Amino acid sequence: MPITDWPDDEKPREKLLLKGPGALSDAELLAIFLRTGIKGKTAVDLAREQLSRFGSLRALLDADFDQFTATPGLGSAKYALLQAVLEMARRHMDSQLRRGEALTSPSLTRRYLASVLRAYPFEVFACLLLDNQHRVIRYEELFRGTIDGASVYPREVVKLALAANAAAVILAHNHPSGIAEPSEADRQLTQKLKQALGLVDIRVLDHFIVGDDPEAYSFAEHGLI
Repeated sequence: MPITDWPDDEKPREKLLLKGPGALSDAELLAIFLRTGIKGKTAVDLAREQLSRFGSLRALLDADFDQFTATPGLGSAKYALLQAVLEMARRHMDSQLRRGEALTSPSLTRRYLASVLRAYPFEVFACLLLDNQHRVIRYEELFRGTIDGASVYPREVVKLALAANAAAVILAHNHPSGIAEPSEADRQLTQKLKQALGLVDIRVLDHFIVGDDPEAYSFAEHGLI
């Protein structure tokens, strides 16, 4: 049955307008992006098929050109459109955390960090540098590693924070495995950084771990800062 014959509250576009994007499944959101299906398959059918093929929405969004265009219904035009959408989303997040803006929303901060760190296939350690009123100075990626980890040097983190005249920092790194749970090494590193930065009166407000889950793991929320 074509989507046009579905009840209005089941059509992805109408459902989004009625209930908001959060009410839609990954397949329904992807179907809106695809707009049309192919012969014998609705856009929702095609979306479900591709999600099954890639394993997750994240994997589909992170696919390169050859991977994305390998099956019918996902050609070069769709790939270009997807990259434009992803870049607009990144720029939107950047504009909300631009220099001089005070951090007033923890959820915005974690979404921003997730958006810039989630796509890396290797581990990246980063800092969000803040002044004494928790206004953004800048975001900086300091260390890159392998799929299993990255070497982080507290001395370099302290040097960066001092050079930026930061009064506080928010630490972040990604887990390419997708599992946003802190390891014992993560816990120990966080305490070392907190102690090192504390010696020069710079506060560590939080440490986020980015995985597959849209909600990055917060050390502060779990009482680990």
